Amino acid sequence: MSVALALPEVAGRLTPDAPLAPLVWFKAGGAAQWLFEPKDADDLSRFLSRLDPAVPVMALGLGSNLIVRDGGVPGVVVRLGKPFARVEAIDATTLVCGGGASGILVSSTARDAGIAGVEFLRSIPGTVGGFVRMNGGAYGSETADILVECEVVLRSGERRVLKVAELGYTYRHSDLPEGAVVVSATLRGRPGEPAAIQAEMDRIAASREASQPLRSKTGGSTFKNPPGEKAWALVDSAGCRGLRIGDAQVSEKHTNFLINLGGATSADIEALGEEVRARVKAKSGVALEWEIQRVGVAK
Repeated sequence: MSVALALPEVAGRLTPDAPLAPLVWFKAGGAAQWLFEPKDADDLSRFLSRLDPAVPVMALGLGSNLIVRDGGVPGVVVRLGKPFARVEAIDATTLVCGGGASGILVSSTARDAGIAGVEFLRSIPGTVGGFVRMNGGAYGSETADILVECEVVLRSGERRVLKVAELGYTYRHSDLPEGAVVVSATLRGRPGEPAAIQAEMDRIAASREASQPLRSKTGGSTFKNPPGEKAWALVDSAGCRGLRIGDAQVSEKHTNFLINLGGATSADIEALGEEVRARVKAKSGVALEWEIQRVGVAK
């Protein structure tokens, strides 16, 4: 991929032609034309305000629910590192979290502060920015239940605070503007006892370990649950458990997970997902929607 872009100066780190496979859970896919790891929100804002508006920008969190196509991602991929991974309790029920903070860090900080209601984030392999964008949820709760507001840097470089009501949340979807990067979020839970919060986190962790292929190269839940249905059950009933294309396989343990057995390309993984969708449609008449984001260009 050509890296001939005129880019503004930054205080953080800009890397041309940066491989993304090591940064995503599937361990497959191409490179970012440019990877930008900003020093802080001001650095990000200044960079985006000076960047040619025609250059596409994409935020990357932990890369857990993502297929990066083999031809890579044109433009700039923004990855929020340690400066954005802080979490602080500001009162008895409220947390301020950096956009790069993991669900494990958020839930652990909440536990230590005696804030209940955010335990479900322990089970989602992602960052606060991804939770806000995708209305991440599990075990009967979702981001919309606990988000007060978030601060974003828009593609123009403008910094803006958006209240939860402005995000148009539905199941695994928000109306967050294209190219916006979530740099922080304010979450509100309820008072709780740290021991009880830890017990709930342990229960969630054990349930995930028992039911999901956590030790595989995977992308998490592949398809959204259709209204009144479970995606995994539809995939199973269509005979797709263990189905393979190359080294991409439908998990034997949980059929709403695709896994990379070792040498799968992103094209293999995406083709397998489309084959599953076709078989489910033929068997049940249900058109499964992708929950995993697919970005970049095919090779």
